[in-house]
Amino acid sequence: MFKLIDLQDTIRIPPETFGNPLEKVGRDQVKTKYEGIVDEELGYVIAVTSVEVSPIGKIIPGDGATYHKVTFSLLTFYPVIQEIVEGDVVEIADFGAFVRIGPVDALLHVSQLLDDYLSYDEKQGVLLGKETKRRLTSGDHVRVRITAVSLGRAGGSGKIGVTARQPFLGKLEWLKLEASKTKKTAEKEATESKEESSTK
Repeated sequence: MFKLIDLQDTIRIPPETFGNPLEKVGRDQVKTKYEGIVDEELGYVIAVTSVEVSPIGKIIPGDGATYHKVTFSLLTFYPVIQEIVEGDVVEIADFGAFVRIGPVDALLHVSQLLDDYLSYDEKQGVLLGKETKRRLTSGDHVRVRITAVSLGRAGGSGKIGVTARQPFLGKLEWLKLEASKTKKTAEKEATESKEESSTK
């Protein structure tokens, strides 16, 4: 789930940046500190969207810098367990596929892909279902449910697990095919029931 989060902090304005616009230096300092981090509370910090720096700062003895209060907004991605997301397959391995959701790759383990035996073709980079003959390869678009989230301590990369073994989940091509089969079956049943009622 993408979120905009408003925060406050104190930033250090180095002496070598004195004379530069305070808002620009403040934005650079906030970006350096927050963009790209993974935090248990914030999630994956993607971008700093707005920054307001207090023009009044403090000087600490022994440090030539000034310290200013800053109010800013962050665009973050926080994966929520049971959330349904769509993403592209970016890598196939013998143990599963990596799906890009937001700014991060989630693991779709082979046991969570299909209710079928899957074989891995390393040359083609494909996971292939034995009975269904369904193929999953890099570039495929899939809909999955988040089943495990481990963001770890600040600075870590975090890990996300997903599943496609539930109704209405999987490769989007498969879902369209199933929807058209269901529609044809429903139309056929409706036609048969009309014919039965007209013969009575």
